[in-house]
Parts: sequence; structure tokens; C-alpha cells
Amino acid sequence: MGDSNAVDAGRTRRRRTKFAAGRGVTAQAVNGSSAAECHSSSPAGVSNSDTNGLKKKRDHSLETSKSEKKQRRNDISDRLSCHKSQESLLSSASGYSNYRGILNWCVVMLVLSNARLFLENLLRYGVLVDPIQVVSLFLKDPYSWPAVCLVIVSNVFVVVALYTERQLSMSSFSEHVGFLVHCINLSILLTFPAAVVLFVPSMTPVGSSFALGIYTILFLKLYSYKDVNMWCRELSTVKAKKLVRSLSCPSTQNFNRGDQTVSYPGNLSIKDIYYFVFAPTLCYELNFPRSPSVRMSFLLRRLFEMLFFIQMLVGLTQQWMVPIIQSSMKPLEDMDLSRMTERLLRLAVPNHLLWLMFFYSFFHSSMNFSAELLRFGDRQFYNDWWNAETVTYFWQNWNIPVHKWCLRHFYKPLLRRGFSKMISQSAVFFLSAFFHEYLVSVPLRMFRLWAFTGMMAQLPLAWFVGRFLRGNYGNAAVWISIIIGQPFAVLMYVHDYYVLHYRPEVEG
Repeated sequence: MGDSNAVDAGRTRRRRTKFAAGRGVTAQAVNGSSAAECHSSSPAGVSNSDTNGLKKKRDHSLETSKSEKKQRRNDISDRLSCHKSQESLLSSASGYSNYRGILNWCVVMLVLSNARLFLENLLRYGVLVDPIQVVSLFLKDPYSWPAVCLVIVSNVFVVVALYTERQLSMSSFSEHVGFLVHCINLSILLTFPAAVVLFVPSMTPVGSSFALGIYTILFLKLYSYKDVNMWCRELSTVKAKKLVRSLSCPSTQNFNRGDQTVSYPGNLSIKDIYYFVFAPTLCYELNFPRSPSVRMSFLLRRLFEMLFFIQMLVGLTQQWMVPIIQSSMKPLEDMDLSRMTERLLRLAVPNHLLWLMFFYSFFHSSMNFSAELLRFGDRQFYNDWWNAETVTYFWQNWNIPVHKWCLRHFYKPLLRRGFSKMISQSAVFFLSAFFHEYLVSVPLRMFRLWAFTGMMAQLPLAWFVGRFLRGNYGNAAVWISIIIGQPFAVLMYVHDYYVLHYRPEVEG
């Protein structure tokens, strides 16, 4: 018995030794580390990664339970309270500004309302669009093109301006003689086309307006050309740094991104002056900012927009505006106030719509087309005038080329001569009123000063809106002045044109 017990005990010890050795080998194979590392930190058979995994699971389960408890508490609090202190969206204090849906609704309502008016117009007058009639607006005689000839003659004034500047650069002309020649050239530039329009019977009102518009633009360009070259002469002779104008005479700076720059008098060339004549700007520079290349896709899009809007303007004018204007050809003394107001409001909507289309087609499509074709870099032809809260802001931002010219060549020179801001600003409006009247009265061959009065009336209107109306109220006042003011002037000119040309025939 004793031997058997001893044998059994030995066998048991050998089994335990084998089991412990096998367990140690298994732990070493799993952990990839020595047995000493296993015994140093955790109980036998349990690795560090297993311990960390268990801890992470416990922590995650605790966080989950906490978040569930917090969510349950929030659910209970939401059931108990559903209100908080906040402003309505349409209140100005809410800070809400996303009115895209309302804007889309306004566009849809505008389209539907004008579609109703368009259908009524078609049912009442039929189709009035006639391309042949459009040609007759420019030409009375197909073999006589006085407006086109007048535009071609304008090249003479460009050549005279260039010749005068070349003589001044070589000191062949004194400054006084050059100034006198420029004054004569610019004066004839305005009076000659007006005389042709007034005394040549074959000039139509539409063709006259086109030719006079070209001459007015050329007058502003050549005036800027004269001023900038004079400033360059002052810089080259007197070296007065105070006379440097913004981007006037860049001799050392490179504004063309790799293109060759020009310094005075190297700019006095036919190529340079005709680039300026065709560029979409009124302010001359020796080195204009240039775009790197011509983008054909952009150019074709602008060309398509130009053609599309020209057709729309012509079609809507014939179909919509002409019948209203013809029905308004009646002396004011034969109309009561309610009838006159009704015609004014009927004229306001199509006139404003055509004005908006003209703005986009000219200031965006046409000017970007010419700028892209000439690689002209400065494309800021307008700013956000539709957000104008004052009349002054509107006039400063709806026509940037004219605003830059007035600021650079008229307003700031008056300030430097000692005039106050109010007088200088009034002088700018006076100049603008003169050209508005020039472009309307001369083609119609009658002088009634309605355009001049309308422009000068912007001064008290600007003062009133800037002083008493702010924010949305000011913006609404600007829009009302645009929508109502233009058709009122049109109605006045239509009335006077009717009295001047048709009333004697009716009375006779």
C-alpha cells in the first residue's frame, strides 16, 4: 500500500508539473514575451492588453449608462418645458437673414403678374414686334446713314488730342497753347454732333441718341487723357510727388503681371490711345491692369447674353411700351389727376423692367465682353446699388466708370481748389444733369429740362433720405425714386413731344 501511494503521488506531481509547464508555454506564445514579464504585472495567464480591454469596456459601459441616464433626464425636462426666450424670425432683433424663399416667391409673383399683363396686351393689340420698324428707328433713308457717318468723324477728335499731346511732350506747344487746343477740341466734340442732329432732317431720334452717346463717352475719355498726360509732365519736370494720382504714371511699378510697362511719353501712340478708346473705362492710365488671357467660354456667354437681351429689349419695347406711350399722347389739360396717375403707374412697371434689363445687358454683359476681348483687368463696373440705403450711395455704385471719372477729374480737383464738399457734390450733380438733358433734348429737338430738373432734384432727395430714413426705409425710398421718377420724366417728354408735333395737326 505504501509503495502504491508513493507511486500515485509521484504520478500526480509529474502531471501537475507538465500542466504548469504547458500553461507557461501557452502564455508565452500568446503574449510574445517572457514568463518574467507575465508574472511582473498581472495574475498568471492574464496579459496587459486583456486587462486594458476589460477596463475600456467597463469605462464605455459606464459612459453609455451615464449618457442614457442624462438623455432620460433631458427627455423628462423637455416634457416639462418646451419654451425658451427667443425672437420671431421676421423681427430685426432675431438676426435672421436667409430670405431666399421669400425672394423666390417675389420672383414667381412678378412673373405671374407680368404674364397676365402680357396676355392682356396680346389679346388687345396683337403681335406688334416688327424688325423692319426697328431699322426705321435708326434710318429714315436706307441710302443715308448720318448717325454712322457722325460716329466715323469722331476719329478726328481722337487724332487731334494725340497730336496735341505729342507736341506738348516735345515742348513744341506751351502748356497754355496745349490747354487752349484741348479746350477747342473738346468744345467742338460736344457742339458739332448736336448741330448735326438739330439741322440734318434725316437724323432720327434713336440714331441721334446713339451718336450723341458715343460722343459723350469720347468727351469724358479725352478729358481724362488730357489730365493724365498733364500730370505725367508735371512729374517728369517738377518731380512733385504730391501730384501723383492713383495709377496715373506707373514708371517703376509693374501692374501688368509680366507685360511690358509704358512710361511717359512712350504712351503717346495710336495703339495706346485707341486701346483706351475701346476699353470699358473713362479714366486713362499709362498701364492698365491686364488679364492673363482671353477666356473663350466666358466671352461666348457674354455675347449670347448681349444678343438675347437686345432682342428682349426691342421686343418688349414694341409690344409693351409703345402702346402705353401712344395712349399717353394727350395734353395734360385734357386729363384729370386720376387719369394721369393711372397712366404713370401703367408706365412704371414696363419702364422699370426694361431699365433693369438694360442695366444687366450693358454694365454686365457688354462691358465684360469688351473687357474680356481686350484683356482689361478691372471688371468692377457696378457695385451693390440695389442695397443702397441712401440716394448718394446709389449714384456712387450703380455706374462705377462714371463715378470714378467724376471723383478723379471733377470732384477732387474742386476740393483741391478750396471748394467745400457740398458745393463740389452739387457741381457733380449739375454736370450729370447737363449730360442727361443733352442726351434727351437734342435727339428729340426740344428743350424742356425735365431730365435736368430730375437730376438736380436728387440733391434735396439725397439730403432727406440720408437725414430721416435709414435701413430698409431708406432702401425702399431709393427704389421708389427709381421706379416712379423715370416714368414720370418719360411721361413729361411724351406729353411735350405730342403737343409739339401732333397738337397743331389736330387743331388744324
